[in-house]
Amino acid sequence: MSESVAEMVIPGTYIEVRAEGLIAVGAIPTGTIGIVGTAARGPVDTVVPVGSFGEAVDAFGAPDAFGNPRLADAPLSLTRALDQAYTGGARNVLAVRIANGNPAPATLDIKAAGGQPAFTLTAKGSTDDGGAVVARSSGTWGRDVEVTIAADTTTNPAGWRLTLSLGARREVYSGANVGEIHDKLGSSSFVTVGDVQNAGAAFVPLEATTLGGGTDGANVSAADVARGLTALEEQPVNILLVAGLGANVVGTIVQGHVDRTEAEGRERIAVLGASAAGTPTSATAVLTEARATSDDRIVLVAPGVVAADAASDTDVALPPSYLAAVVAGKLSTLAPQVSLTNKVLAVRPSVRYATPLTQNLLTNRVLLVRTKFGAQVVKGITTAQPPFTQISIRRIVDYAKAGVRLGADPYIGRLNNARVRAALQATLDGFLSQMVLDEMLIGYELSVTASRAQERAGICSVVMTLQPTFSIDFIRVTMNLE
Repeated sequence: MSESVAEMVIPGTYIEVRAEGLIAVGAIPTGTIGIVGTAARGPVDTVVPVGSFGEAVDAFGAPDAFGNPRLADAPLSLTRALDQAYTGGARNVLAVRIANGNPAPATLDIKAAGGQPAFTLTAKGSTDDGGAVVARSSGTWGRDVEVTIAADTTTNPAGWRLTLSLGARREVYSGANVGEIHDKLGSSSFVTVGDVQNAGAAFVPLEATTLGGGTDGANVSAADVARGLTALEEQPVNILLVAGLGANVVGTIVQGHVDRTEAEGRERIAVLGASAAGTPTSATAVLTEARATSDDRIVLVAPGVVAADAASDTDVALPPSYLAAVVAGKLSTLAPQVSLTNKVLAVRPSVRYATPLTQNLLTNRVLLVRTKFGAQVVKGITTAQPPFTQISIRRIVDYAKAGVRLGADPYIGRLNNARVRAALQATLDGFLSQMVLDEMLIGYELSVTASRAQERAGICSVVMTLQPTFSIDFIRVTMNLE
């Protein structure tokens, strides 16, 4: 309904419908994940929505072998972390590929008879809404595309068949000569094709060969992460991830990001991993990073996670940033008032810390995952001191802030009088009362007022006192034996 209907019936007479009493707070998203990381494909510093791991691979390419990456000491992180996030239960993800420099696509030169040049196949990048290939959006993913050229004896006269394979997907192009197949390759979703030479010639047969070369710019720095996070600042993100990098590298950048987005009314929580998991009795890196971080919007996770590496067909121990992705995926499935404490994750932690070290890490506000009845979150905590130590409290307050903004916005521009202020209070009261019913709050106080000076200035004052519901982090048992 429009906010008012004014229709002239006779000169000087109007009918006005006052709709303030119908305004209510709509749905508030709480589980959208924003993530930045390196990939073999996809536009750089551009937000791409992905709803499943399959969509992620289509958009960003499969990860390389963790133990033997295409760029030494810089394994691709984005789809690897998304695999873990979806394992945790993630659904709505906004992903950003980051890169150091300009990625270059993998290529393969195709030869005509006699070893003469025919054309060059180039791994295709992402396309825009108009079907044009986006600059810098390809990379080494073409090394997974297999090319075969063989004589096609099913035709008369015999011709040639060029086959492109990517996993279970295949594209087959048949023609009498180089030129005919070159023209048909224009419709490929795997490659783009360069200018043709020796169009009337036959091919040199080619056994299964992949495209080669290309770069992804996977050796990213904090500055590259910052550009990716900037792309997410305007997005409705609730949970933030940085794939593959520890808090020692990105902690300061992420802290600035969550501070800026909070100031803009786009609150979010960052789930970061420590730089290294350590051993059962020593986790120096984790403790150092925990003591250097104290922010109610940053969660520090340890240890790492053991996961299957499809590229090498082995199990590998991934660093804590990938366990952070699992934790973020699980968090995205929970209502704001539901704590992560004691929740089971479908993972294998890479290290089981000894009890004294576990207690020390918890004291320093590290979110630990430990094998107990399955892999369980020991305590769902941020890196901050009370009252925002519990992640659930931070989320409850953020939910309340988002709801109040959403409920109050339609009143801006309306009359600043007692009737409209009462309607605003009723809207906000209904929202907060529902939070009490949902057990996010145990109570609240609300007032909507304006002095005469505030009325003249167009100001309406909303004052709230919230009493969030805290979760049980541990149970103290006292036993008396007789």
